[in-house]
Amino acid sequence: MGIEIDREDFDEAEYGRFADRLEACLAALRALLARPGFGVGAPTVGAELELFLVDHAGRPLAENAAVLDGAGDRRVTLEVDRFNLELNPNPSSLAGRSLGGLGRQMADAVGAVRRAAADHGGRVAMVGILPTLRAEDLHRGAITDSARYRALDKAVLRQRKEPIRVRIEGADPDPVEIVRDDVALEGANTSFQVHLRVDPDRFAATWNAAAMATAPVLAAAGNSPIFLGRRLWAETRVALFEQATDDRDQAARGRQVPRVAFGTGWARRDAAELFEEAIRLHPPLLPLLSEEDPLAVVGDGGLPHLDELRLHNGTVWRWNRPVFDASDGGHVRLELRALPAGPTIVDMLANAAFLLGLILAVAPEAPAWLERFPFARAQANFYRAARLGLDAELDWPAPGGRLERVGAAELARRLLPEAGQALKDAGVDADETGRLLAVVQERLAAGQTGARWQVRTLAALEPRLGRGRALHQLLERYLELSAADRPVHTWPVAA
Repeated sequence: MGIEIDREDFDEAEYGRFADRLEACLAALRALLARPGFGVGAPTVGAELELFLVDHAGRPLAENAAVLDGAGDRRVTLEVDRFNLELNPNPSSLAGRSLGGLGRQMADAVGAVRRAAADHGGRVAMVGILPTLRAEDLHRGAITDSARYRALDKAVLRQRKEPIRVRIEGADPDPVEIVRDDVALEGANTSFQVHLRVDPDRFAATWNAAAMATAPVLAAAGNSPIFLGRRLWAETRVALFEQATDDRDQAARGRQVPRVAFGTGWARRDAAELFEEAIRLHPPLLPLLSEEDPLAVVGDGGLPHLDELRLHNGTVWRWNRPVFDASDGGHVRLELRALPAGPTIVDMLANAAFLLGLILAVAPEAPAWLERFPFARAQANFYRAARLGLDAELDWPAPGGRLERVGAAELARRLLPEAGQALKDAGVDADETGRLLAVVQERLAAGQTGARWQVRTLAALEPRLGRGRALHQLLERYLELSAADRPVHTWPVAA
């Protein structure tokens, strides 16, 4: 959905022509992947960071367009709701001090947004879900004034034909239940997405490794425990985003895969099979046609942009998603979407180092593991990690071909050295790797993720202040500590 569009309404004939063009794009992609040397090169890393804007009272600040203009930074873009923005640091080679470079870009861009937000009485919150959000903050009027988001809103409801119903059970006795006829709920989630470019012939193994690696890293990175005043999952974003963008009506839910999902199985061949799955399982939402004939371009030895495939893929939000990009001679990469925003830049970089390193460590072994590690186990791991965080029990391959169930914190501790070695083997600066993975190691030792800090702080404040005031005080402390960029495991919990 990063592609700009200039229309909001479409007819049935346009959907049909778009579906035909998707088939042409898929065939062109297969031809590109078969072309010798296509997409081959050193691994690169990039990122996207979504932000909340909040006012002096800790409420969502619906001024993203004005803050974007004031920031004057090309790395900053609009996001789905008027209180969201997104940062897009420039990608770089994975080798060297790549993560530190991403961190400096993020700090610079966040600083520009903070200064611009201050001119409108606002502040920046890097958190998976804003703990002070209210149901009345999430409505069609909250959606950003942009054709692409209005069109997305119309398209999801056109496909669904009934209101969006969200129900999430968690730590509090009463679940969250909310019904909406728009996609504004999507803006209640903000994430830190990491991109990893790999050679096409390594893509399937790397994607499978990401499916295995995501759960232990997510368990150690949780930062979204509160939604609409209720304590829910360690990573409530997972449950909320899957339901908030579900375009299936009630009759379809038992037979169709949702647009936001962990996946359907291991990749067996290449990136094209994952793009094909997105086409086969999900009808188009935004049937915008380009003027390009992708098969003609690739047949002439050129590089097509595959605009229709990229647009459609941008409306299928797998937690690990393939991306095609025509820049830099054309390539494919993984978009790792499961990590939350915040609590600090250093925490996010540490999470990224752990995830990237673990993927690189697992990828060479992934083909051998697939026969004894069912995809359903990796999927179950993901949802247990999202729900329970460091308290989750996760399945993992053990010596001798068996699977063992291990506590998430213990498993993460075991896997950190493997992640560190894989990053070093990939040429990532050893000092930078050691510093960032030490943050995760110390977080595990302290037993304090962002999610646990929020829950513990709420428990300390609520007896004296009540739930509502405690959530506002929690956010004020969070913003202060986050701005100081102190890792979350060092944050004090005080009544």
